[in-house]
Amino acid sequence: MVEIGHFIGGRRVAGRSGRSAEFFKPMTGEVQGTVALASAEEVRQAVLDAAAAQPAWAAQNPQRRARVLIRFLDLVRKEFDSLAEMLALEHGKTIPDARGDIQRGIDVVEFAIGVPHLMKGEFTEGAGPAIDMYSMRQPLGVVAGITPFNFPAMIPMWKFAPAIACGNAFILKPSERDPGVPMRLAELMIEAGLPAGILNVVNGDKVAVDAILDDPDIRAVGFVGSSAIAEYVYGRAATRGKRVHCFGGAKNHMVIMPDADMDQAADALIGAGYGSAGERCMAVSVAVPVGERTADRLIERLVPRIENLKIGPSTDPDADFGPLVTRQHLQKVKDYVEIGVKEGAELLVDGRGFSLQGYENGFYMGACLFDRVTRDMRIYREEIFGPVLSVVRAQSYDEALALVSDHEYGNGTAIFTRDGDAARDFASKVQVGMVGVNVPIPVPLAYYTFGGWKRSAFGDLNQYGPDSIRFYTKTKTVTTRWPSGIRKGAEFAMPTS
Repeated sequence: MVEIGHFIGGRRVAGRSGRSAEFFKPMTGEVQGTVALASAEEVRQAVLDAAAAQPAWAAQNPQRRARVLIRFLDLVRKEFDSLAEMLALEHGKTIPDARGDIQRGIDVVEFAIGVPHLMKGEFTEGAGPAIDMYSMRQPLGVVAGITPFNFPAMIPMWKFAPAIACGNAFILKPSERDPGVPMRLAELMIEAGLPAGILNVVNGDKVAVDAILDDPDIRAVGFVGSSAIAEYVYGRAATRGKRVHCFGGAKNHMVIMPDADMDQAADALIGAGYGSAGERCMAVSVAVPVGERTADRLIERLVPRIENLKIGPSTDPDADFGPLVTRQHLQKVKDYVEIGVKEGAELLVDGRGFSLQGYENGFYMGACLFDRVTRDMRIYREEIFGPVLSVVRAQSYDEALALVSDHEYGNGTAIFTRDGDAARDFASKVQVGMVGVNVPIPVPLAYYTFGGWKRSAFGDLNQYGPDSIRFYTKTKTVTTRWPSGIRKGAEFAMPTS
């Protein structure tokens, strides 16, 4: 059985709190190992270690910091297959999906390598009589990231790569449900030449989270998880004077117009709704066909596709999706399906009884499809985070647009249509942070930025892209004047140009 502690001072260390948690192999239900749960004192030690190392790292020029990330990328690529296998076995997603998890993290590391350009300030010659002005971006110091179970490689890299590139030291608190990959990524950063202490990993639960939020030396905190916890993290950290951005839950809609290619739309819904067993914050969980005929045509295509999905162990190369992350989460998703039935939604495909021969103890669930879901139902209002797709029928484009915009979550949305006017209008008016046009999962590329609206995000800066550089740096503006041989005496009025 594997025992995982923490990564502090450039090496793995055993936990000292006396508390630990089991983590599982979702495809079999077996316990894989235990992970230490840090005490507040252990978190503090990691912060002190980071604070001691950070000034020398910040003093390195940005190009030298970028070179560490370049070497890190080489090491990750060499271990790509083993990292994907470790990730799949701990999380439950298929190995091809795990490879995508790692690759989308790599994309952000590649963006962060451009930090010598991204951190450049501005300069104005002659801003006033013999006065020049310039600005510079400087690191914050010690920063932290609290990341979720569903992307144990991607989101840690989204957090620590730009932070470290900017000259900060980073405290990572990953999910205790699948801790192996974040620990290995930290080791690879050290192998790439990162000084000890610049990236520390503390595993833990709420005790570790609260210690991070309260620590006086942590200047910024990034979080990804449920909206309830995101709001808690944002409020507690912000009241302690920290810079915070938190990304929460989602209920992503896909609008299908009457002129859409129905086969394309159905395939997009299947992949976006059931990929990774629906455990994605950008999963499409609501289909909104416009018009009864559109809805009927869509259902005709969805049902046979869903019934033919292949659910299998993470190691099955032909599996469309694998098990859910824990037995508790599996039961939670099944409970939501039962709620939907009681609320009066039509359950067209019921995957709750799925069992995989030879893997009967695994955390598997078949795909579920609801039709005639209404906006007052809990299965519509709340995030399920499982392989459950709801169809909400809209009678007009305006009704569909309002449905998406009125929901309390505003992470991602999509419209499928051949009509350029409808697509342009939707992209302009919909009250959601990320929009796809004939693209079901509109996760922006690394040189843009990722972030939702409303209760999907707390804070005014998004993840990765240019916003990450702004988040992990502070701006200093310098006004200079050199003596010109002319003295005017003391000036008491507010300076003007």
